[in-house]
Amino acid sequence: MNFDYSFYYNDLLNFIKNRQPFNPDVVIILGSGLGSFANSVKKIVSINTSEIPGYPLPTVAGHNGFLHFAEIGTKKLLLFEGRIHFYEGQNIESTLLPIFISKELFVPNLLCTNAAGGINPNFSPGDLMIIKDFNSMNLKKDFSKKFGISTIGATDNLKKYPDNKLYRKLIDASFEEKVYLKEGSYFWTSGPSYETPAEIKMMQKFGFDSVGMSTVQEILLAAIFGISTIAISCITNMAAGIQNQKLNHEEVIATGKMVEDKFAKLVKRFVTNL
Repeated sequence: MNFDYSFYYNDLLNFIKNRQPFNPDVVIILGSGLGSFANSVKKIVSINTSEIPGYPLPTVAGHNGFLHFAEIGTKKLLLFEGRIHFYEGQNIESTLLPIFISKELFVPNLLCTNAAGGINPNFSPGDLMIIKDFNSMNLKKDFSKKFGISTIGATDNLKKYPDNKLYRKLIDASFEEKVYLKEGSYFWTSGPSYETPAEIKMMQKFGFDSVGMSTVQEILLAAIFGISTIAISCITNMAAGIQNQKLNHEEVIATGKMVEDKFAKLVKRFVTNL
């Protein structure tokens, strides 16, 4: 790997390791409007990211800057409440800190969550969608140079996304909790502006079901590291041109609030079943 993250983030990683109470079973990255999940679990150690050397502060509403070591029953969690986005002016490495940290702490499983715009006209705000496939055209060049996407089995690992075991556990959890899931493909854009109706029509033509500004780079690096991964999008609004409405971030937060109970039930059952 060309980017030596362990040297670059040495102080940051040591700070977290010195406060680590256990070896987590799963890491969960909470997307826009989904941060309240952190209040539904037993937190053992909480770290404000402002205390962590070299950790950038989130600037987007709905992303509190906390790292939690937490428990659900007998399962141990590493929970990132707040995500750093590429459009916040950070480099690609900074957006990937949760994955670097997970690798250093030997976390075997990753659940990514995000807020996304719905492209599929059969979707509605409040739907939860398993990301079965994604666009990464704009990212693979950067990853080839910086992280070696074609090396150490990363390409083969990407073919295994979503991880089959995690997929089955998530489906089982959805039936057990009666929280029914959609499935679809996710188109990544760098942001921060929402897409135009013409761009959404193009994504529709290529068969994409949703669009958002995060997660894909996390899936790519997790593949390089061999971390078993699955991702869920909360469809918080319909994308530009799908419905006659103006897009705004307040709607994203409001829809996240609307789905927080069913999201918490689903994820808790999923983690318990691991």
